[in-house]
Amino acid sequence: MKFYDYSARKMNGNTVSMSAYKGKVVLVVNTASKCGFTPQFEGLETLYKKYHDQGLEILGFPCNQFGNQDSGTNSEIEAFCQMNYGVTFPMFEKIKVNGPEAHPLYKFLKYEAKGVLGSTIKWNFTKFLISRDGEVLERFASATEPTEFEQKIIDELKKAV
Repeated sequence: MKFYDYSARKMNGNTVSMSAYKGKVVLVVNTASKCGFTPQFEGLETLYKKYHDQGLEILGFPCNQFGNQDSGTNSEIEAFCQMNYGVTFPMFEKIKVNGPEAHPLYKFLKYEAKGVLGSTIKWNFTKFLISRDGEVLERFASATEPTEFEQKIIDELKKAV
């Protein structure tokens, strides 16, 4: 299976195939509204606005598995992200990223790019960088600020499909 073989539901309930992002550089992030890393929404949105026209997509997946830090409804989460951080990148319905009920996309991402603790997601705002051809390139820890891997995004954007 490849990244493009998966799908997920956006906040509006529509199912989107990851194949819609073929040819794009994609950053997948598990998010939370009440986390110490929540201010990273600002940095993520900055990257999105700066590089979206060059082929960057950022996909946000709210998750409530870490310290009950995203307990709101999907519509509450979406409103929070837009009001507080001006998020315009695609946000998907709340999912689980660990355990037997983990979303299939996250099972795949964790298998392809293991972290310090193996395949388990340690906390909110773990980020996965995917190449234009759907290869999972790298996993970034929660504490890694978006500006810290901006050059890697630029380098990927320069590569042809």
